[in-house]
Amino acid sequence: MWPLWLLMSLLALSQALPFEQKGFWDFTLDDGVTMLNDEEASGADTSGVPDLDALTPTFSAMCPFGCHCHLRVVQCSDLGLKSVPKEISPDTTLLDLQNNDITELRKDDFKGLQHLYALVLVNNKISKIHEKAFSPLRKLQKLYISKNHLVEIPPNLPSSLVELRIHDNRIRKVPKGVFSGLRNMNCIEMGGNPLENSGFEPGAFDGLKLNYLRISEAKLTGIPKDLPETLNELHLDHNKIQAIELEDLLRYSKLYRLGLGHNQIRMIENGSLSFLPTLRELHLDNNKLSKVPAGLPDLKLLQVVYLHTNNITKVGVNDFCPMGFGVKRAYYNGISLFNNPVPYWEVQPATFRCVTDRLAIQFGNYKK
Repeated sequence: MWPLWLLMSLLALSQALPFEQKGFWDFTLDDGVTMLNDEEASGADTSGVPDLDALTPTFSAMCPFGCHCHLRVVQCSDLGLKSVPKEISPDTTLLDLQNNDITELRKDDFKGLQHLYALVLVNNKISKIHEKAFSPLRKLQKLYISKNHLVEIPPNLPSSLVELRIHDNRIRKVPKGVFSGLRNMNCIEMGGNPLENSGFEPGAFDGLKLNYLRISEAKLTGIPKDLPETLNELHLDHNKIQAIELEDLLRYSKLYRLGLGHNQIRMIENGSLSFLPTLRELHLDNNKLSKVPAGLPDLKLLQVVYLHTNNITKVGVNDFCPMGFGVKRAYYNGISLFNNPVPYWEVQPATFRCVTDRLAIQFGNYKK
């Protein structure tokens, strides 16, 4: 009976679907921003017959000392590594090297890793990257190299790259051509760098078709005027922006989420928001606005407006909603006005006639 049972077990295993790694890490931002689907972003074909070579797990004996290797995932985090380890299996698709003491990426550190999909180098001490360090990574789509000591964008990034997270470094300049050839890129997170408006050379983002860009916690004093016009999300929170002038948003007509919270904005010029016909969410909280920005009623798709913690003293009956019915295509489901010196008992109920629910309006709690 033993040989027969063993034969039946092997037959069952041979017909089973291979294990697929899911939810290994949550790579999204802590603030809850919804990112685009990776397969959609990369243009990968998810229909039809699956690639069995890509799905079938391998059990290579190669695994760097101290690391954990399973199903083409190599975890070498929190080991105090001074350099990229050797003996990494060539079929590795995800390499985790975060929370180490790596100071440099050398020419052959990733040699032979042509199947690598994601590389995590967060929280190291990297200050130097060889110009050919990423050359072998022909299938790399995600590069996370935040919280290091970089003073420039790494040169010669893989053309397959879809997502780059390089925030919390020491980058002061984004030169023209640094992103050339990155036609698949749709997400860049580069906040937490000492970037000023003058640090972006004209044409620095030429050729990019980004959907998502974050330059928060930098030293911007105005909205950069040369960012990709394909952007759906732009986050410039925690800067030193003081005003939004008429043509600042002219080329960003495809935005549906704009983050400008925690700046020093006192003035938004009339007509500035008219260039954002598809805007759904606007963050202007923690600024120095004295009134509700003009033009909100004309944004037919706008659903969320954050205006809390400003200096707004009055809310007019037509500040949010258009006159007449059937004009607005999407009703508000969130308006925050708390922590403003508004005598909210004087605000007319008709002011919020295009809000889905009265609970969507946040008032009060102002402290001098």
